[in-house]
Amino acid sequence: MPYVNVRITREGATAAQKAEIIAGVTDLLVRVLDKDPATTFVLIDEVELENWGVAGVRTDEYRRLRARH
Repeated sequence: MPYVNVRITREGATAAQKAEIIAGVTDLLVRVLDKDPATTFVLIDEVELENWGVAGVRTDEYRRLRARH
């Protein structure tokens, strides 16, 4: 019974995009690991940019710094 937790930043992913992620992850586990889709669980967590960090800074700040270069 696979359980996959996908975390993305909260930036307006649509219901259709989320459905595609769920279907795609499920399909991957079916194809690669021969898992039963009926017992494959996919959870999407959306995280505010201010709560997500990369390279030691918040994601919004990281993007600002990269945009300058």
